[in-house]
Amino acid sequence: MHFTSDQRLDDDVLEREFTLGEIPGILWTPASASAAAPVPLILLGHPPLGLGKMYPRLVARARHSAADGFAAATIELPGSGDRPRWPDVDQARADLRRAMEAGEPVSDEIVDALVLPLVEKAVPEWQAALDALLALPEIGGPVGYSGGVISIGIRLAVVEPRIAAAALFAGSLVPRAMFEEARQVTIPLHVLLQWDDEGNDRQAALDLFDAFGSREKSLHANMGGHTGVPQFAGDVAAQFFTRHLK
Repeated sequence: MHFTSDQRLDDDVLEREFTLGEIPGILWTPASASAAAPVPLILLGHPPLGLGKMYPRLVARARHSAADGFAAATIELPGSGDRPRWPDVDQARADLRRAMEAGEPVSDEIVDALVLPLVEKAVPEWQAALDALLALPEIGGPVGYSGGVISIGIRLAVVEPRIAAAALFAGSLVPRAMFEEARQVTIPLHVLLQWDDEGNDRQAALDLFDAFGSREKSLHANMGGHTGVPQFAGDVAAQFFTRHLK
């Protein structure tokens, strides 16, 4: 991990940009973090729109986490931002857009082509980032995962034992193969669902929640579309992480 810049935000949160090989990322740590008092870590997932576009939302989430005593970190997803384009996934994204604009059902083939390659490549990158982040003296465990592409969160919850709890957003398309993986998830889960999400199959989201194997799981549904998540939903997710990471 190579830090490329740092700045102190006005609430005394330290923001550091880094690279991990070809992968850009950002780490935020509260003023309380030190080698003598390492803090828990929350990995901030996000959709594949690029860190530049997602930055305002990510830094707001990170500052909220820092106020609760957590470090937060994110990395650029494959094929996003300044990383090399991914022609097959770009084609699947175009196919998805055409189907939705035409009012046609989104086929399993499109969903698989769009999501499964991203999961296969992104999850090992998240794990590599976690290796580097936990090597820093000011960051300890436990670790949480928050938001982003829900299929990435599912895979991480299954294969990464260092993640102790996850807050997932049921707002992205899920390949059928991921339902079987969901049955293997056992960590505590907090799942957010926007009831009128225009780009998401509500019943599929409910079926996915039912499939999760966790003994402790909660579903928080709010009225409104994909971008209409109420502000208090973030407060509830923060309380979830405080219970499980502290």
